[in-house]
Amino acid sequence: MQTVAVIDYGVSNLRSVERALTHVAGTGASVRLAASPEDLRGADRIVFPGQGAIGDCMRHMRERGLDQALLEAVRERPFLGLCLGLQSLLDFSEEDGGTPGFGLFPGKVVRFPAGMKDPATGLALKVPHMGWNQVWPTRAHPLWEGIEPGSRFYFVHSYYVVPERQEEVAATCSYGLEFACALARDNLFAVQFHPEKSQRDGLRLLANFLAWEP
Repeated sequence: MQTVAVIDYGVSNLRSVERALTHVAGTGASVRLAASPEDLRGADRIVFPGQGAIGDCMRHMRERGLDQALLEAVRERPFLGLCLGLQSLLDFSEEDGGTPGFGLFPGKVVRFPAGMKDPATGLALKVPHMGWNQVWPTRAHPLWEGIEPGSRFYFVHSYYVVPERQEEVAATCSYGLEFACALARDNLFAVQFHPEKSQRDGLRLLANFLAWEP
């Protein structure tokens, strides 16, 4: 039986992610929280969830020794980043006065600009971007299997990723501007939205991750 580690760095939406993964895994996988480097090194698949501020995230990862264990794990094991688990994979984020990330995807994380308006209605758009929005895959990928283009997923974020390599963009979303909401390369896949809160299509994406053999 394969093991799936959900990274526990002390501040996150861990339980909802753990429950969603356990639901779709059935008897085919053991899902567990990973709070130590040893927990990560012993897992077959890694899920990095997150919400809140990136400065706290990176500090807690370093304090628990999870930063280096994560970098080791992503070399060869299937890896899924969720929300802050996507943003932390880039080189740098503007949040918290400027925060270095893991540098696994070249690029930066920036805040939505002030004064954005809905192009259809002209109404002001609030930050954070919160609620359901359509996701448009830019290329085929096993994690999109069974998910229609334009399906709606649940978002909560004030910052978005700006990758340097467009070939690593796996999906886009529009909120005042078009932004990358999924990045993928080799055994890495990461999304800005919350699959664990996105009902049927979110559960399908998680199930696809458990079946993925990159």
